[in-house]
Amino acid sequence: MRAVIVAAAVAFIVSLLLTPVAIRVFTALKAGQPIRSLGLASNEGKKGTPAMGGVVFIVATLIAYVAGHVALTTLPERQIAQEKPTMTALVLLGLLVFCGAVGFVDDFLKVRRRNSDGLSAKGKLLGQAIIGTGFGIAALYVASTNGQTVVSENISFIRDISWLNVGKVGSVIVFVFVITAMSNGVNLTDGLDGLATGASTLVLGAYALIGYWQYRHWCADETYARANEYCYQVRDPLEIAMIAAAAAGACVGFLWWNTSPARIFMGDVGALGLGALIGGLAVVTRTTLLSILIGGLFFIITITWVIQIVSYRTTGRRVFRMVPLHHHFELAGWSEVNIVVRFWTIAGVCVAAGLGLFYSDFLAAVG
Repeated sequence: MRAVIVAAAVAFIVSLLLTPVAIRVFTALKAGQPIRSLGLASNEGKKGTPAMGGVVFIVATLIAYVAGHVALTTLPERQIAQEKPTMTALVLLGLLVFCGAVGFVDDFLKVRRRNSDGLSAKGKLLGQAIIGTGFGIAALYVASTNGQTVVSENISFIRDISWLNVGKVGSVIVFVFVITAMSNGVNLTDGLDGLATGASTLVLGAYALIGYWQYRHWCADETYARANEYCYQVRDPLEIAMIAAAAAGACVGFLWWNTSPARIFMGDVGALGLGALIGGLAVVTRTTLLSILIGGLFFIITITWVIQIVSYRTTGRRVFRMVPLHHHFELAGWSEVNIVVRFWTIAGVCVAAGLGLFYSDFLAAVG
């Protein structure tokens, strides 16, 4: 637990202190966020606010991960087994960094062109698909010394569903889909000050708890596995908990400067990176389907966006005033802060419900 707390604390401090430095640097470089004229009250006064702030919490997460491993050297023998970086960590941090890099290119093009046209939608999807495929193959084919891979060939809910085996190719496809869907879900949510950052913090916090719980009831822990029939067949759960906690702590530090009125935006570099990390956490903890509930706010915003697009293209009618969904409520007269707080509440309820299901499954199994 000490390593997880250290990772979260270091990430928070680094992000909190580094963000104002990034604000000054990006302001000096005139890397302001181009704002489209959509007639939204939330857009007023935001033109020129520094973008690409996601670089800060990505860097903070990486530093905190290293700090967590330093803390591991002081822990009992049972925990030192994960002292060295693992394939699980390489997959999760790789998704964060490389999908963040796709977002960075998008943000850079927007700033350079002085408009909101960055990478095309196809360009983003292609980048996410290539990255997801690469790390998906590594997660499925590179096994540990005991033969266990980072992800399995089964679809999972709270654990692997034995009768839902999709094979190696199918597993990689599912991996790519989850990474792409969650990455774009967080990106769609990033439209109001602090909205995506706060919601991501809640989801990442949930995965830190899930990862640590799985570590305490891990099948690789022979002491626990011998005494209990129920354990979690996951790989490197302590690594999972550290990375999720580090990312959550980094988001909290960034949120200090990103909340209304935002002095910096996370940009696509942050949104795409965070979303990919959350998707990766869902797959490696064997909670792929449960992630729909844990990341419920992202799912709601994504599905309403899809409904709007399908409806408009097939019937010429809009179901909502504007998408993503938070803009619908802006046009309905809600204030930005009101929307953000209420959406955070929805995200919190979804996270609580997801954790409740996760824990109730454990109680049912050991009861």
